[in-house]
Amino acid sequence: MTTTTHLVIGAGAVGTATALLLAGRGEPVRLVSRSGRGPDHPAIERVAADAADAVRMTRLADGAAAIYNCANPAYHRWSTDWPPIAAALLTAAEQAGPVLATVSNLYVYAPPDGPMTEHTPLAPTTRKGAVRARMWQEALAAHQASRVRATEVRSSDYIGPHSQSQFAERAVPRILAGRAVGVLGDPDAPHTYTYTGDVARLLVTVAADPRAWGRPWHVPSHPATTSRAVITQMCDLVGRPPVPVRRHPDLLLTLGGLVAPMLRELKEVRYQHDRPFVMDSTAARTSFRLEPTPWREILTATLAAHGAMAPDAGGLAPSIS
Repeated sequence: MTTTTHLVIGAGAVGTATALLLAGRGEPVRLVSRSGRGPDHPAIERVAADAADAVRMTRLADGAAAIYNCANPAYHRWSTDWPPIAAALLTAAEQAGPVLATVSNLYVYAPPDGPMTEHTPLAPTTRKGAVRARMWQEALAAHQASRVRATEVRSSDYIGPHSQSQFAERAVPRILAGRAVGVLGDPDAPHTYTYTGDVARLLVTVAADPRAWGRPWHVPSHPATTSRAVITQMCDLVGRPPVPVRRHPDLLLTLGGLVAPMLRELKEVRYQHDRPFVMDSTAARTSFRLEPTPWREILTATLAAHGAMAPDAGGLAPSIS
């Protein structure tokens, strides 16, 4: 039986999860990153390349079933780095013919007054949100003109192994040391969190299903919880008493932003953590019969990735506290 290659762009948490998911199904994968890094798997070919190089991307996409755009430019360089990458991958999809499936987020919407759905208007209020909205508008226009087949998955803040999450590198060491954990915004504001493995599952699903093309999809995620509740549950899983959870002072972010580009960029998305930030993923769950990974499994995998505990599974449901 002949199998078709899948072209995954980006070897971060989502790109790696996507490549391993496909490879685990016996599908050959071409994983592209600037460094050529990625998981060691016999079905994964690792390629060092610049995703903004349209000619190279078109060659690598030749014969591929889909291009999975899991690229992750530096947070403070979205305005400069995303447009050429998006343009190159759109060109590759048009010229080589694979489906273009892009990983995006909720920055494309205005600060919400209720749960966000795929029908929430695109109305970004930040520079980063405007970049992501324009990427989708250009891909959708090409799809509607029958030049490409395009779809997009959108998620809220990530949680999971190796994700850029406030529950990973920063929180876990402090939990193990019994020290207070600082978080962005109100620690008691309801917030949706999305598991990186569930992003990969939906991404692979929509790329292969014609029903999914020409529109965005929200990644199946658990009901909104709070950062305080998540950290308390992580303490429980590692057998430690709850630690204090405190809001990072706004002044600390302001001063830190003078020397750290990442902290400087967080100022314009602070609204996402100061009020309820809730994503509705009903459409993808009902259309594709996908449910989020059990919550305990998500937390255990996150803790295990940082050496806090051995991998496990279970069903600890998130709760507002």
